[in-house]
Amino acid sequence: MTKVTIIGAGSVGSTIAYTLAVDGIASEIVMVDINEEKALGEALDIRQGTAFCPLTSIYAGSYRDAVDSDIVILTSGVARKPGQSRLDLAQTNIDITKSIIPQITKYAPNATYVIVSNPVDILTYVWHKTSGLPANKIIGSGTVLDTARLCARISEHYKITQRDVNAYVLGEHGDTSFVPWSLANIANIPIDQYHEASTSRNTYCTPINHAEVENYMRKSGGRIIQRKGATFYAIALSTAHICKSLISGIDTTLTVSSMLNGEYGISDVCLSIFCIVGRDGICGKVLYPFTPEEQALLERSANSLKEVIANVRI
Repeated sequence: MTKVTIIGAGSVGSTIAYTLAVDGIASEIVMVDINEEKALGEALDIRQGTAFCPLTSIYAGSYRDAVDSDIVILTSGVARKPGQSRLDLAQTNIDITKSIIPQITKYAPNATYVIVSNPVDILTYVWHKTSGLPANKIIGSGTVLDTARLCARISEHYKITQRDVNAYVLGEHGDTSFVPWSLANIANIPIDQYHEASTSRNTYCTPINHAEVENYMRKSGGRIIQRKGATFYAIALSTAHICKSLISGIDTTLTVSSMLNGEYGISDVCLSIFCIVGRDGICGKVLYPFTPEEQALLERSANSLKEVIANVRI
């Protein structure tokens, strides 16, 4: 039995609730929003279809209803507008987050908190600095979605299932994210050698262009927002995947955002490296050996986030 509370019943929060219900990840889902009617409507809409899903109880409620939650998911805040960077949202969403923290932690002090709102790395940092929760219980969705976008593009290029693609996005969930290409492979073959190693007719294409793929990954969210006004399906699936890892009992390596305390020589900032996620939240980290160039890119990402932190009120 898993209870999940979702704060924010907008497009992202409601789609996460729908995904959790359809996949049977949570047996109880509470939706909380300042717009109570919106939360009631979203919960009712999903609940009326749960006859076709694994057994799930979903309803709208208040912070008080979050009591005994195993997971709390934060999606509240102002959405990113076309042409706006995630970091432009920083101060507004910091203020919203700080108003929520004491209200929700009062009723769910033992939950694992998954922060999805943007800028996710900055807001994850705010949770670490102001909530009083154990560090392992605070998880930013980080670059889990970016990693999925990266693998989707590589899969399309080589016409191979995404399950065979092992590539990752690290650093900020934003413009300074980077791909450690030295670790990327397809079926354990280094990605830059896969084209030559495969004899399949499906791989008759040019070798992958690192810059083009990274640009695709970084610009995908903005392009979706420009075309349809918001992104919510892929982030809902990514968040559901994080929740599965939290409740499955089997530790999973994910590129979630967490506080760094000297890893790679970086401290006092939240960004994505390889974290081990399990029932106790973040159970540990895996420090892959980066090339000097990759180490520099991680430091660049950390410094970019620290500059934002230095210029906002936390």
